[in-house]
Parts: sequence; C-alpha cells; structure tokens
Amino acid sequence: MKPTTLTKLLLAAGLLCASAAQAATTLIQDVRVFDGQAAHGQRSVLVRDNTIIDADYRGPVPPGARVVAGAGRTLLPGLIDAHVHAFQHLDLPLVFGVTTQVDMFTSVQIMQATSKAMAQGRNGGQADLFSAGTLITAPGGHGTEFTLPIPTLAPGADAQAFVDARIAEGSHFIKIVMEEGFGEHRFKSLDAATVKTLVDAAHKRGKLAVVHISTLANARAALEAGADGLAHLFPGSAITPDQAAGLAQLASARGAFVIPTFSVLESVAGVPPRDLLDDPGVSALLDKEERATLGTGYSPTPRPALLAAPKAMTAALRRAGVTLLAGTDAGNAGTQYGASLHHELASLVDAGLTPGEALAAATSAPARVFKLGKRGRIAAGYKADLLLVDGDPLQDIAATRRIVEVWKDGESTAALRERQRTHVAQEAAPRRSQPLALPPDGRISLLKDGKLASPFGTGWVASDDRVAGGASSVRLGTAAGEDGRAVVRVEAAVKAGFIYPWAGVAFLPGGAPTASAMGDADLRAANTIRFRARGDGKPYQLTMASSGMRIPRNVGFTAGAQWQEVAIPFSAFAGVDPGAVTMIGFNAGPQPGDYRIEIADVRLTSE
Repeated sequence: MKPTTLTKLLLAAGLLCASAAQAATTLIQDVRVFDGQAAHGQRSVLVRDNTIIDADYRGPVPPGARVVAGAGRTLLPGLIDAHVHAFQHLDLPLVFGVTTQVDMFTSVQIMQATSKAMAQGRNGGQADLFSAGTLITAPGGHGTEFTLPIPTLAPGADAQAFVDARIAEGSHFIKIVMEEGFGEHRFKSLDAATVKTLVDAAHKRGKLAVVHISTLANARAALEAGADGLAHLFPGSAITPDQAAGLAQLASARGAFVIPTFSVLESVAGVPPRDLLDDPGVSALLDKEERATLGTGYSPTPRPALLAAPKAMTAALRRAGVTLLAGTDAGNAGTQYGASLHHELASLVDAGLTPGEALAAATSAPARVFKLGKRGRIAAGYKADLLLVDGDPLQDIAATRRIVEVWKDGESTAALRERQRTHVAQEAAPRRSQPLALPPDGRISLLKDGKLASPFGTGWVASDDRVAGGASSVRLGTAAGEDGRAVVRVEAAVKAGFIYPWAGVAFLPGGAPTASAMGDADLRAANTIRFRARGDGKPYQLTMASSGMRIPRNVGFTAGAQWQEVAIPFSAFAGVDPGAVTMIGFNAGPQPGDYRIEIADVRLTSE
C-alpha cells in the first residue's frame, strides 16, 4: 500500500483525532429525561460548551442558544459500552449514541493516542476510551491467538512487575484471563493462585481487576480471588437454581459487578441480532463491511439453548442486587461498535431487567464502577454527552435506536451521522458501469522487460507496515518461471511495532491512489483469485479490500516447499465489494519473523 492509503485507513479508524470545535449553548426544551438513575416527565436541559449547566432549566432562552424541541422525545446520557475491543471504527459508536467505550484489550498505541487526545480536549470526533490496554494471560492463553503480539505472564513470573508495566503503559484498569477454551479450541490458562496474586497487585496500585471467564467454575474462582468484576457470563444450556443463586450471592457478598455480554454470547450460540439487521434505521448507518461483521457470528449453526444459562444467571444476579453493566464485546464476530449496545439493552430486558435498569447499566452504572468521572448522568456540572431519541425507552427499550441527535462534549454529531448515512447510501446505489473486461485467461501477473507488470490498474507494489509507523520491510524480485511466466519472489522481515504487522506485495487494480481515496476497479467479471505459491512452509495472508473499507480482509494459506495451486473465492472476504476492489495483497505476518515466498500465475477467474 502507498502511504496515503494506510493513513486514510487510520484516519477513518480515528487514530488521528481531530480537534473538537467550541460548542455553542444548546437548550433542549420540554423533554422527558432519564438522568442515568431516574426518569423525569418533562424538563429543559441547558448545555454550554462541553458541560451540562442546568438539568432542570426553568429560565428564558439564553441569547444565541440553539433550541431543540423535546416534545415526545427522551433525553439520555451518552451511552457507555462497558466491554469492547477498540481496534477500529472509533468514530462509529458516536453514530449510535455511544459516547464512551470501556475497552478490555486493544493495542497500546490506540490506548495511548486516544488518552492523549482526551487529555488535550480534542477527542470530539470519536468515542472516549478507557482501556485495560494489554490483557494479562498465560503463554498460549486466550488473547495470544489474535494478530497483535503481546507479552504474557509465565508461571512463577513477578505478577506485580507485570501489572506495573501495564499501568506504566497507561492502562486504566487491569484485565485478567481465566479461560481454558472449549472443544478443539483449547488455551493455557492462568491458575486461581496466579489470578489472586494479580488481583492483589492491581489493588495495591489502586486499580480495578476485571477477570475474563467462560465457565461457572472460573467465575467462582475469580470472585473468590477478589476480582472487582467479571467481563462475561458463560454460555450453557442449563444451570441449576442453586448454582445461579450461589454465584449471585458470592458476587453480591464481594461487591463485584458483572458484564453479561449477551451480544457475543449470542454470536457463539449462532443467534444473529435480527432486531438490528432488520431495522432500516440501523442498516442505513452501517456499510457493507460493518453489516457483514454484525451479521456473521461465530457459529453458523443456531444453538439458542446455549443462552439459557446466561439468562438465568442474569436474573439471579439482579435478584441478588449485583451491579450489572451493558457491554457487547464489540470487535468480535456478530457484533458492531455502537449498534450492538442497543441490542444488548434489549437482551438485558429480555433476561429480566426493567428498561430503566438496562439504561442505568449503560450510563451511570459503568461510569461509577469504572470511575469515569462526571459522565453517565444528566446533572449540572456533568459532561455534555447526550442522546436524544424519539419515544420512551423506559416503556419500549427499542426506542433507543430511534435516534434524533447525539452530542459529544456538547457538540452535535449530526454531521458525522449524515456523512455515514451518505456513505452507506452511495455504496448501495445501483452501479451504472459495466465490470472491467478481464484478459481471456484472467492473468494479472505479467513479465514485461524483466519486471512485474499487469494488464490494467496501477499495478504491483511492495507493501509493508512502515507506512503506518511499523518496522517491517520487504524485498521483491521478479524472474521468469519454467513456463516463461512471471514469478515474484518476496523476502519479508515482519517485526513487532504495529498492531497488525505485515510485509508483502500488493496489486492495485484501480487508478493511482490520491491523498483522499484509493483507486478502485470493478472486478465483478470474476469471483475467484487463483495463484501458485511455494515457500518456507509458513502461513501467509491473501488480502483484499474495497472502497470504503477501513481494514482489509484476510484469508490464510500456507506456502510449502513445492508449487501448489491456491484458489480463494471473493466470497471468503466478508464485506468486500467485488465492484470496487482497491487492493489484492500477498502478505507475510502478523507473527514476527523472516519469510520467503514465491508467487506466480495470479489470475482472476469466474467459476
């Protein structure tokens, strides 16, 4: 990719934060108010700059104030998603009224960049972020399977030093993993004694300790170790009343909070969020890539019985008076930033919470538990993060999706919402152009004057993460194979330093990229990428992206010592629009190391 390409992706993901403009005075008149704890039938709320000045204003309209009609509407604090993994789409939550995210694992770079922007008062264009940064897990534990290389806590290592290192990086709280996995997906896990040592180390530094669990036994062990909260509940087709009551009583006695995360548990159970996917108001604000992520869960087979245990457990926790928080685990399959929190609220109500309790679980409760300062309430002196919706979500929780306006730091996000709506509409508009005419054999890797060439587009370029501040590098060589056709030799050195380290070669099928956009090509005449590969036996990634995508999609393949034919359908790249392809890449990574691979006979075919 060229530098402008990845910079554009990072800008869209919110890694480069724009300064917020000074907000004017706003008066929201005669509106129903849920202040984060209680409902009020009719009030006027006065906002100046980034602060709520009066939550029950009864004076005249201030000179120059913008007046917003509140009749038939409800004003809520900006929503707080208490469990996300904020690797991308940092602006998307604002589109759906989520003004703050509590992050349970992201890159240190994202955490530090967003924290700096918040401290400087220039994070208005994206949701605020309070992050655990790097989670604490065992070598080979849950969290190490992703593309982000992370340190792990070996048996017998200094837990206090490990916690202190996370705090030095900027972690707002400490996230600890107890997870053995399930089925064929097994992990190494921290044991109960180590978890207790880590909890104590976090408490010694005045930090909350939140534990990821996936079984009843681990939930009990985490609470007995002194955990302040559980990052999840657990799937299961059954749990006895005594088991549920016992865990609830333990959580209550320890003063712990619990984040059920129904959104991701439903993904595991193969139950898609049809309420969001079928809602035209939601769909109008999600592009193809974002909808694909939301609609593609972890299990292709519906197993709704697995939700019986978390539902029963949530009801028991509520009866025991345990603090419940609304968190989605967004960043996972079957979820989407911002949008999924509205589904999570409905799932909490379905599990036994009242709408008011569910709303508190997404506003004042997480602000109090995670010590987020003056947010999550509509009260004088609090941060002016606000959500105005049509109807009454205290009677119908689905009303939270009928968004009229969102304010972040006192400034309306209407322009952001309109840009997103326009982007989605343009993406969905019928194409009037014909697909690009491909060569009869579909071949896009050619040898011309001893160099790698292509029949159309910008052509082939070296690609590595240095354009995004990474440290990886690549050398390319081209030769004629035994059949006289082009063979590109890739020697890549993938190094840690970027969230998704990569190095390889990319084909740009469209025109030359500009500072604001990638050129794209309509490749609908094909539906499969075919190529031959041989190499060092290591895993590689075939990468594909289309216009509007912030993060390319990857499909893995292995390059063995002998030439092998590889065929991957376009459909394997979720969310990619074949009519607007910007890049096809062959990449080493994300695991650091040296790589050698040869690629030949790259073709776009219709099969």
